[in-house]
Amino acid sequence: MDPFDALDRARAESERRLDAIGDDQWDLPTPCTEMTVRGVVSHLSAGNRMAVLLLAGTGRDEVLAEVRKLHRPDPDWTPARAVAEFRASADAQGAALREPGALDRTCHHVVGDVPGAQLLRFRTGDMTLHAWDLARSIGADETLDPELAEHVYTAMAPMASFIATTGMFGSGPSGAVDDGAPVQVRLLDLSGRRP
Repeated sequence: MDPFDALDRARAESERRLDAIGDDQWDLPTPCTEMTVRGVVSHLSAGNRMAVLLLAGTGRDEVLAEVRKLHRPDPDWTPARAVAEFRASADAQGAALREPGALDRTCHHVVGDVPGAQLLRFRTGDMTLHAWDLARSIGADETLDPELAEHVYTAMAPMASFIATTGMFGSGPSGAVDDGAPVQVRLLDLSGRRP
Protein backbone atom coordinates (compact mmCIF):
# COMPACT_ATOMS: atom_id res chain seq x y z
CA MET A 1 0.00 0.00 0.00
CA ASP A 2 1.22 3.48 -0.80
CA PRO A 3 2.22 5.13 2.51
CA PHE A 4 0.20 8.28 1.80
CA ASP A 5 -2.85 6.21 0.93
CA ALA A 6 -2.37 4.48 4.28
CA LEU A 7 -2.15 7.84 6.07
CA ASP A 8 -5.35 9.02 4.40
CA ARG A 9 -7.14 5.78 5.27
CA ALA A 10 -5.97 6.02 8.89
CA ARG A 11 -7.33 9.55 9.07
CA ALA A 12 -10.63 8.35 7.62
CA GLU A 13 -10.82 5.58 10.24
CA SER A 14 -10.30 8.17 13.00
CA GLU A 15 -12.80 10.61 11.53
CA ARG A 16 -15.42 7.88 11.17
CA ARG A 17 -15.21 7.28 14.93
CA LEU A 18 -15.02 10.98 15.81
CA ASP A 19 -18.22 11.60 13.89
CA ALA A 20 -19.93 8.83 15.90
CA ILE A 21 -19.05 10.17 19.37
CA GLY A 22 -22.19 11.22 21.21
CA ASP A 23 -22.20 14.38 23.31
CA ASP A 24 -22.44 12.22 26.44
CA GLN A 25 -19.52 9.95 25.47
CA TRP A 26 -16.51 12.28 25.59
CA ASP A 27 -15.62 11.40 29.17
CA LEU A 28 -15.91 7.62 28.74
CA PRO A 29 -12.84 5.50 29.53
CA THR A 30 -10.82 4.00 26.67
CA PRO A 31 -8.51 1.00 26.26
CA CYS A 32 -5.73 3.58 26.82
CA THR A 33 -6.39 3.50 30.54
CA GLU A 34 -4.88 6.91 31.22
CA MET A 35 -7.13 8.65 28.64
CA THR A 36 -10.82 9.29 28.16
CA VAL A 37 -12.40 9.60 24.72
CA ARG A 38 -11.69 13.33 24.90
CA GLY A 39 -8.08 12.56 25.84
CA VAL A 40 -7.59 10.22 22.88
CA VAL A 41 -8.94 12.83 20.45
CA SER A 42 -6.68 15.46 22.03
CA HIS A 43 -3.75 13.04 21.78
CA LEU A 44 -4.42 12.47 18.07
CA SER A 45 -4.55 16.20 17.36
CA ALA A 46 -1.41 16.82 19.41
CA GLY A 47 0.37 14.04 17.52
CA ASN A 48 -0.59 15.61 14.22
CA ARG A 49 0.70 19.00 15.36
CA MET A 50 3.86 17.35 16.71
CA ALA A 51 4.55 15.82 13.29
CA VAL A 52 4.38 19.26 11.66
CA LEU A 53 6.87 20.64 14.19
CA LEU A 54 9.22 17.68 13.77
CA LEU A 55 9.21 18.01 10.00
CA ALA A 56 10.03 21.71 10.37
CA GLY A 57 13.20 20.75 12.26
CA THR A 58 11.99 21.76 15.72
CA GLY A 59 14.14 20.35 18.52
CA ARG A 60 12.93 17.54 20.79
CA ASP A 61 12.61 19.66 23.95
CA GLU A 62 10.64 22.38 22.18
CA VAL A 63 8.36 19.77 20.58
CA LEU A 64 7.69 18.15 23.95
CA ALA A 65 6.87 21.53 25.49
CA GLU A 66 4.42 22.27 22.68
CA VAL A 67 2.78 18.85 22.95
CA ARG A 68 2.31 19.34 26.70
CA LYS A 69 0.54 22.64 25.97
CA LEU A 70 -1.74 20.91 23.48
CA HIS A 71 -2.72 18.31 26.08
CA ARG A 72 -3.73 20.89 28.71
CA PRO A 73 -7.46 21.29 29.36
CA ASP A 74 -9.01 23.89 27.06
CA PRO A 75 -11.52 26.12 28.90
CA ASP A 76 -13.34 26.71 25.61
CA TRP A 77 -13.53 23.00 24.74
CA THR A 78 -16.60 21.71 22.94
CA PRO A 79 -17.10 18.51 20.94
CA ALA A 80 -17.35 20.54 17.74
CA ARG A 81 -14.06 22.31 18.46
CA ALA A 82 -12.34 19.01 19.26
CA VAL A 83 -13.41 17.49 15.94
CA ALA A 84 -12.51 20.66 14.03
CA GLU A 85 -9.06 20.70 15.65
CA PHE A 86 -8.47 17.09 14.65
CA ARG A 87 -9.39 17.88 11.04
CA ALA A 88 -7.24 21.02 10.93
CA SER A 89 -4.27 19.27 12.51
CA ALA A 90 -4.63 16.28 10.16
CA ASP A 91 -4.71 18.67 7.18
CA ALA A 92 -1.52 20.36 8.42
CA GLN A 93 0.17 17.02 9.04
CA GLY A 94 -0.75 15.66 5.62
CA ALA A 95 0.58 18.78 3.90
CA ALA A 96 3.84 18.72 5.90
CA LEU A 97 4.46 15.05 5.16
CA ARG A 98 3.85 15.62 1.44
CA GLU A 99 6.34 18.50 1.15
CA PRO A 100 9.23 17.70 -1.21
CA GLY A 101 11.99 15.97 0.75
CA ALA A 102 9.90 15.58 3.90
CA LEU A 103 10.34 11.81 4.09
CA ASP A 104 14.13 12.19 4.04
CA ARG A 105 14.29 14.81 6.81
CA THR A 106 15.65 13.91 10.23
CA CYS A 107 12.98 14.35 12.90
CA HIS A 108 13.98 14.68 16.54
CA HIS A 109 11.21 12.44 17.86
CA VAL A 110 10.82 11.51 21.53
CA VAL A 111 12.00 7.96 20.69
CA GLY A 112 15.13 9.33 19.00
CA ASP A 113 16.05 10.75 15.64
CA VAL A 114 14.00 9.17 12.85
CA PRO A 115 13.58 9.91 9.15
CA GLY A 116 10.36 11.51 7.97
CA ALA A 117 9.37 8.21 6.36
CA GLN A 118 9.37 6.57 9.81
CA LEU A 119 7.39 9.47 11.24
CA LEU A 120 4.81 8.86 8.52
CA ARG A 121 4.54 5.22 9.63
CA PHE A 122 4.25 6.29 13.29
CA ARG A 123 1.42 8.71 12.54
CA THR A 124 -0.43 6.18 10.38
CA GLY A 125 -0.22 3.58 13.12
CA ASP A 126 -1.26 6.02 15.83
CA MET A 127 -4.40 7.12 14.00
CA THR A 128 -5.29 3.54 13.07
CA LEU A 129 -4.94 2.11 16.57
CA HIS A 130 -6.67 5.01 18.29
CA ALA A 131 -9.55 4.76 15.81
CA TRP A 132 -10.10 1.27 17.21
CA ASP A 133 -9.77 2.59 20.79
CA LEU A 134 -12.47 5.17 20.12
CA ALA A 135 -14.74 2.60 18.49
CA ARG A 136 -14.37 0.25 21.47
CA SER A 137 -15.09 3.08 23.92
CA ILE A 138 -18.24 4.38 22.28
CA GLY A 139 -19.66 1.05 21.08
CA ALA A 140 -19.12 1.81 17.38
CA ASP A 141 -18.01 -0.55 14.62
CA GLU A 142 -14.53 -1.76 15.59
CA THR A 143 -13.65 -3.19 12.17
CA LEU A 144 -10.57 -1.55 10.68
CA ASP A 145 -9.83 -1.31 6.96
CA PRO A 146 -8.12 -4.71 6.44
CA GLU A 147 -5.50 -3.40 4.00
CA LEU A 148 -4.66 -0.60 6.40
CA ALA A 149 -4.45 -3.04 9.32
CA GLU A 150 -2.07 -5.20 7.26
CA HIS A 151 0.06 -2.16 6.40
CA VAL A 152 0.35 -1.06 10.04
CA TYR A 153 0.95 -4.60 11.28
CA THR A 154 3.75 -5.10 8.73
CA ALA A 155 5.40 -1.86 9.88
CA MET A 156 5.13 -2.76 13.58
CA ALA A 157 5.87 -6.51 13.50
CA PRO A 158 9.68 -6.13 13.41
CA MET A 159 9.41 -4.42 16.82
CA ALA A 160 7.51 -7.32 18.44
CA SER A 161 10.38 -8.43 20.67
CA PHE A 162 10.85 -5.03 22.30
CA ILE A 163 7.59 -3.18 21.72
CA ALA A 164 6.56 -3.52 25.38
CA THR A 165 9.72 -1.71 26.48
CA THR A 166 8.73 1.49 24.65
CA GLY A 167 6.06 2.32 27.22
CA MET A 168 3.60 3.14 24.42
CA PHE A 169 1.99 -0.27 23.87
CA GLY A 170 1.12 -1.65 27.27
CA SER A 171 2.57 -5.10 27.79
CA GLY A 172 3.08 -5.62 24.06
CA PRO A 173 2.15 -8.88 22.34
CA SER A 174 0.58 -11.55 24.53
CA GLY A 175 2.17 -14.49 22.73
CA ALA A 176 -1.27 -16.11 22.58
CA VAL A 177 -2.18 -15.00 19.03
CA ASP A 178 -0.82 -17.10 16.19
CA ASP A 179 0.11 -16.09 12.64
CA GLY A 180 -3.13 -17.52 11.30
CA ALA A 181 -5.32 -15.08 13.23
CA PRO A 182 -7.00 -12.24 11.31
CA VAL A 183 -4.64 -9.32 10.79
CA GLN A 184 -6.70 -6.95 12.95
CA VAL A 185 -6.49 -9.41 15.86
CA ARG A 186 -2.72 -9.70 15.38
CA LEU A 187 -2.31 -5.93 15.16
CA LEU A 188 -4.33 -5.25 18.30
CA ASP A 189 -2.45 -7.91 20.24
CA LEU A 190 0.92 -6.66 19.00
CA SER A 191 0.02 -3.17 20.21
CA GLY A 192 -0.90 -4.39 23.70
CA ARG A 193 -4.65 -4.30 23.18
CA ARG A 194 -6.68 -7.23 24.49
CA PRO A 195 -10.15 -7.03 22.90
